[in-house]
This record gives sequence, C-alpha cells and structure tokens, in this order.
Amino acid sequence: MNTETPASAAGTGTVLDGIIAGVREDLQARRAEVPLAELRARVADVPLALDGLAALRGGRDDAAGVRIISEVKRSSPSKGSLAEIPDPAELARAYQAGGASAVSVLTERRRFAGSLADLDAVRAAVDLPVLRKDFMVDEYQFLEARAHGADLVLLIVAALDDTRLRDFLALTHELGMEALVEAHTEEEISRAVDVGARIVGVNVRNLKTLDVDVAHYGTMARHLPDDVVRIAESGVDGPDVVADYASRGADAVLVGEALVRDGDPAAALGRFRAASRS
Repeated sequence: MNTETPASAAGTGTVLDGIIAGVREDLQARRAEVPLAELRARVADVPLALDGLAALRGGRDDAAGVRIISEVKRSSPSKGSLAEIPDPAELARAYQAGGASAVSVLTERRRFAGSLADLDAVRAAVDLPVLRKDFMVDEYQFLEARAHGADLVLLIVAALDDTRLRDFLALTHELGMEALVEAHTEEEISRAVDVGARIVGVNVRNLKTLDVDVAHYGTMARHLPDDVVRIAESGVDGPDVVADYASRGADAVLVGEALVRDGDPAAALGRFRAASRS
C-alpha cells in the first residue's frame, strides 16, 4: 500500500498541512523505536476490538438521548492549553459514569499534547469503545492504534485522496476497527459515502482555517444518507448546541473542550444527554 499523502490532498499552507508535516516527523521517530514487524506481532496479541458502530448507532431514536463521544483533550491549535489532565484514566472513568458511549483520545503530540500513553491509560480504565483521534496518514498508525487497544480511528477526508481513503478504511476494517470518517463539505461527505464509510462525522470546525460555525452541521446533515451513523463534531459550549445537533439528526456528538474544562464532567454529560431528549 502506498501511504504517502500528497501535499495537494491536505492543502498547501493550511493549518492542516502543517499539522500533518509534524505528524510525519513524529511517526518516523516511533517507527525507528518499534519496527513494523514488531508492531504486527503486538496487534496479534491484543483482544478483539469493541463494536464502535453499535455503540454510536441509534441516538436519534433512543429515549436516553443522543450518544456522546467524550474526548480526552489537553490542548488545541485554536485555543492552546485547555486542561492539564494529569490522570486520563480518571477522566475516562468519569465519562463512563456520566453515560458516554465512547471515549476519544487525542494522540497527536505537537498541537494537542496527546500521546499513545494516554490511549493506553484510557483503554485500561473503561470498557467503552475508544477512538484514537489523530491525523492518520500511514499504515503504521493503524497498526499502532490496534496494538494500543483502539476500537475506532479517525479518517479526515481533507487529508487523504480517494485511493488512500478507501485503502485506509479497508485496513481499518481488516484490523477489526471502525472509522469515524470526518468531512466538512458536501463534496467530502460524498467522497466518504462513496468509499463505504459507515460512520460519517461533520466537523463544524474547518481544519484548514480553524473557523467554527455550529450552523454548518445542519447545512451538511441533509447530505448524509440515513444508513450511516451521523456524528456532529466540535463547537459544543453547552447543552443547547448538543440539543440542536440532535434535532438535526445527529446520532452522536463529539465533545471535548466543554467536558475537560468542566469541574464535573459526569454531570455535564448528563445535562448534554438530557437536553437532547427535550
């Protein structure tokens, strides 16, 4: 499999382009420490992945409210430091207690202050599906994700051409995982659906400019087919936004900043889910 992503796929001179350049540098250092053959052997020894698709499906029609993917997120390119999170496992357990359907863990180091160690800690702490949230541009990262216990990975349509998007989705499924395929435009949604994505997210934060428009989910949601799991990503600053996403057909909502900055994330989760039922 050719895993090189051309600069044109990520956009020239964008924030996303710069992030991916750093991801590639860090990836080479990890590859030098753990060869691909060793990583494959580790994958063979981990338990089977949990069913992330089932965990996120059906939030629109469930009396319990929309599903929430709760995120372990220390920092972001747009906001800088969000929370120290000295114990990701403790935070993940609070998420599970509050009714999260899955936990997302940022593993990108330079802009999000994440790590695979955070992924390990969360995986050991909860029995929910865990999403490795990173900028996936190489086969090695998918094997890493599974070796560290991830059940889902993130595929960003804007960062991949159609061949790599299709190949990486196939590799994800071969490894027993599911992919949250993230789009921002109607054209990107179409590309995600065309390659067979089963979980499609609409990110209301444009990763090329970092601008946020929460109304963008409603504009894009009409282009999502009924047979995919629909995820609303970003922009949540309170229960009203979660309720709006749910009213526009989201099965699940990914929430990071609003939870890591809340002194009681379990209670915040309860408020978010309750708002989506009203």
